[in-house]
Amino acid sequence: MKKKISLYKPSLGLEEKNYVNDCLKSNWISSKGKYIKLFEKSFKNFTKINYCVSVTNGTCGLHLALLGLDLGQDDEVIVPSFTYIASVNCISYVNAKPVFVDINLKNWQANIENIKSKVTKKTKAILIPHLYGNVCDLDELLKLRKKFGLYIIEDCAEAVGSYYKKKHVGNFGDVSVFSFFGSKTITTGEGGMICSNNKNIINKINKLKGQGLKTTKDKKYYWHDVVGYNYRMTNICAAIGYAQIKKIKRILKLKKNIYKIYKQGLSLKNIIFPETIKQVNNSHWLIVFRLKTPKLRDKLISFLNKKNIETRPTFYLVNDMDMYKKKIRLPNSKKIANNGICMPSHPNLSKSDIRYVINNIKNFLIINDK
Repeated sequence: MKKKISLYKPSLGLEEKNYVNDCLKSNWISSKGKYIKLFEKSFKNFTKINYCVSVTNGTCGLHLALLGLDLGQDDEVIVPSFTYIASVNCISYVNAKPVFVDINLKNWQANIENIKSKVTKKTKAILIPHLYGNVCDLDELLKLRKKFGLYIIEDCAEAVGSYYKKKHVGNFGDVSVFSFFGSKTITTGEGGMICSNNKNIINKINKLKGQGLKTTKDKKYYWHDVVGYNYRMTNICAAIGYAQIKKIKRILKLKKNIYKIYKQGLSLKNIIFPETIKQVNNSHWLIVFRLKTPKLRDKLISFLNKKNIETRPTFYLVNDMDMYKKKIRLPNSKKIANNGICMPSHPNLSKSDIRYVINNIKNFLIINDK
């Protein structure tokens, strides 16, 4: 039996171990230590976003992003239903209301025309996830911001290394959030980064993430004037991130090569990859496609699992889940949720492993060809 081919695993090496050991030797293992600033600065240099603040994870980052924009009770935030649950939960955390929109069938990103139709007097923000490393038409989105006076929150959890018009994502909204979970393009184990080109927003977020500590003239050590949170990244996590960001260009290059091999090998009538619009440089966090034939996706997942190939379905629609249950017509989102699949995509995949995956998919399609 072929050794298991994982959906994703981090690309970790000696440098990460050396930096973590340095933390242990120095005893700076919690949220204070040199690697916090080193990681934040290196991430800023990579993305060219003016202010970058490390946090516990991407979900905490999204929560802080909404708080930093003063979003709250009864404010409406437009968000695609086809997304990871954190993109919606963070809206509930601040007692705001998620308003679900559809995606484009071609690129799987938020449908701008559908967003436009959902704007009301209560709409305060649009939360836009850059799913699977792809990016929507940000020019059109920014026109909506200007027309209606809305905030834009970029959920860049899956889009480290993605660009729009040669500018890194996260530079376009009022605030953006990145994730460094173990399965992301670069990882800190758990961790995230909140970014903005607005210093006032970042100052507020920085205060909230550190228990609402107030800086007083008499330098009181434990004086707090707002309800804050402990959303700080540890020095150990930052040490891993600092090593990871140094190798990000190599990782991105490997992932693009992996995508090319999949795309060429699976140029089949029953497989449809999401398109990338010409303004976008897609980082291809996960290699995804949908099956043209309905009700075949789950059978393919089961078939590949028996061949020791780990896959997963694409996201289920949030408006179908118990806590957000709402009947709403989102045909494109439904089609991708029912027929989309995520392939092994980690940067250390060998060409022979990818070919093994491709050949098994082809064999499955031959067997199930109708």
